[in-house]
Amino acid sequence: MATLSWDELDDRAVDTARVLAADAVEKVGNGHPGTAMSLAPLAYLLFQKVMRRDPRDNDWIGRDRFILSAGHSSLTQYIQLFYGGYGLELKDLQELRTWGSLTPGHPEYGHTPGVEITTGPLGQGLSSAVGFAYAQRFERGLFDPDAAPGTSPFDHFIYAIASDGDIEEGITSEASSLAGHQRLGKLIVFYDSNQISIEDDTDIAISEDVQARYEAYGWQVQVVDFLRTGVYVEDKQGLFDAIEAAKATTDKPSLIIVKTIIGWPSPKKQNTGKIHGSALGAEELAAVKEVLGFDPAKSFAVDPEVLAHTRKAVDRGAEAHAAWQEDFDAWAAAHPERKALFDRLQTGALPDGVEAALPSFPAGTELSTRAASGKVLGALGPVVPELWGGSADLAESNNTTIEGAASFIPTEHQTHEWSGNPYGRTLHFGIREHAMGAILSGIVLHGKTRPYGGTFLIFSDYMRPAVRLAALMKVPTIYVWTHDSVALGEDGPTHQPVEQLTALRAIPQLDVVRPADANETAYAWLNILSRRGGPAGLALSRQNLPVFERGDGAASGDTLASAKHVARGAYVLAEADNGTPDAIIMSSGSEVQIALEARDRLKKDGIHARVVSVPCQEWFAEQPAEYRDSVLPAAVKARVSVEAGIALSWAPFLGDAGRSVSIEHFGASADYTTLYQKFGMTTEHTVAAVKESIAAVTA
Repeated sequence: MATLSWDELDDRAVDTARVLAADAVEKVGNGHPGTAMSLAPLAYLLFQKVMRRDPRDNDWIGRDRFILSAGHSSLTQYIQLFYGGYGLELKDLQELRTWGSLTPGHPEYGHTPGVEITTGPLGQGLSSAVGFAYAQRFERGLFDPDAAPGTSPFDHFIYAIASDGDIEEGITSEASSLAGHQRLGKLIVFYDSNQISIEDDTDIAISEDVQARYEAYGWQVQVVDFLRTGVYVEDKQGLFDAIEAAKATTDKPSLIIVKTIIGWPSPKKQNTGKIHGSALGAEELAAVKEVLGFDPAKSFAVDPEVLAHTRKAVDRGAEAHAAWQEDFDAWAAAHPERKALFDRLQTGALPDGVEAALPSFPAGTELSTRAASGKVLGALGPVVPELWGGSADLAESNNTTIEGAASFIPTEHQTHEWSGNPYGRTLHFGIREHAMGAILSGIVLHGKTRPYGGTFLIFSDYMRPAVRLAALMKVPTIYVWTHDSVALGEDGPTHQPVEQLTALRAIPQLDVVRPADANETAYAWLNILSRRGGPAGLALSRQNLPVFERGDGAASGDTLASAKHVARGAYVLAEADNGTPDAIIMSSGSEVQIALEARDRLKKDGIHARVVSVPCQEWFAEQPAEYRDSVLPAAVKARVSVEAGIALSWAPFLGDAGRSVSIEHFGASADYTTLYQKFGMTTEHTVAAVKESIAAVTA
């Protein structure tokens, strides 16, 4: 059992952290000082005494991961990053929550050195921490499955700090249930149970037994109560012992409930909502400094001896890194093939032969794009071992199972239908879409594997907060959203997406990909896997779609363009028969076939129409202006969009004379052919829209 070394300098560093937190919020005039003050001992213990981290290498794969789910208390983390020599200095604390600073209001991934994840909306951090723990176990299985527990260079811990608000959020219940079910023994979460939120005492909103709840989830739960003696005593040894017990528990995630007084030792504002989310005020700040033995006239005062003491974390980190490197080098020498896989993943490159492995779907057949996606996954599975994922209880509908892949599950949770092991590739999220989104982000943030998760497009609404954060962080999560329009049919308007495509396209840095046929689906997957700049969602059909007869290159005459052009986001699928379009019909997904039929009908009326397939508006926006102009020439002002949803996202492409064939209302319960007819998703309606647009141009 490890022992805790703690001296007077450590106490001074903790008290200095409290004062720095109060000073920083006071200077900017807003923020959250209370939790950072009362959690200073825990944060200091973790960063200085417990976690294996190297402040000079924030990308070291052997590091313990840290997630501050209570992101509003950003100073809890920022001060420790300053102390530990991660790249923050005193001026950064002085610039808290100001333009261009390294210390924004909530921690932001990719912005502040040492920050693992963007946490703002409560519950997201803890739920993504579950994803970190998923990834730790999967990556260990990918690279070093046979090592004894605790002996692999891929063994490390995931630590997270959560607040009352995190515990209250519904996403946390979903993710915590999965963590217990998966027996994620490397996950250790601290619940700061100060029972204060913005509306003050949380008794007004929550009265459940959180300890019993987490024990029911299958977690190890310990309580460290700073008030257990009747006098407030910050029990560092008790915390340390609880952490050691959690580390020794390998078959359960751990929750350590830390009962604190928010804002301690503020004489008048501790244990109130006032100190949760606002500055102390000059008088109370001075009183805190007097209680702790600091000069009230000085701000941001850090004893050089204290900083020198905390900056020893740099040397300790270097030593830990060097010791780990020896183990890593020994593993690499013993497992050259796995080391080659590791090296490839670190670069983000796909293996050779991925495009050659893609299935080719024969023209003249019909196949839903969800089924095509499943066949693509089956073909890529043996070639891309880092590809893994599953569904929110819709595997057979989403077609998200890699054929022959074992489930990622403790062996005791195998079922008759699903066999697996702790290192399997098939994920089962249950009916927990929101947690699925956050867990996928955690997996990607942890390492370089490529996870995906599936559900119906309509239920992307349940995932949206996690999807938005993934886009904000630019992490390459993959979402498989099937049943992508009213064409799912008889389930009716509750299950029929109408506004979802447009709503998702409104999220910056999210790629929404809706392929038109099976071969577009294959190349959509290839392009998504080739990119690592942000998340992507595939919107796939339930109903069968024709597989188009295509050429090998660009569209010409009546020969359709190759599906390889999907990577451009939009491309000329069918050229005007005379080479000079009178009008352009733009479409995505299942409605592209309608656009092609309309082109043929218009030809009989002497109207020459170009059909542009637009599988991804975001990819198209990235293309050079010359290419975009070649696909949608400015001179052709007669334009029509065809998509079974609201038309809002097509407006930038249409111009004043453009028309949309769309659905601007909720759906209904009926077979999809009836719905398309009733709602105007028809060739006839498209032809009429083209003629209206031409008339508007010439009017």
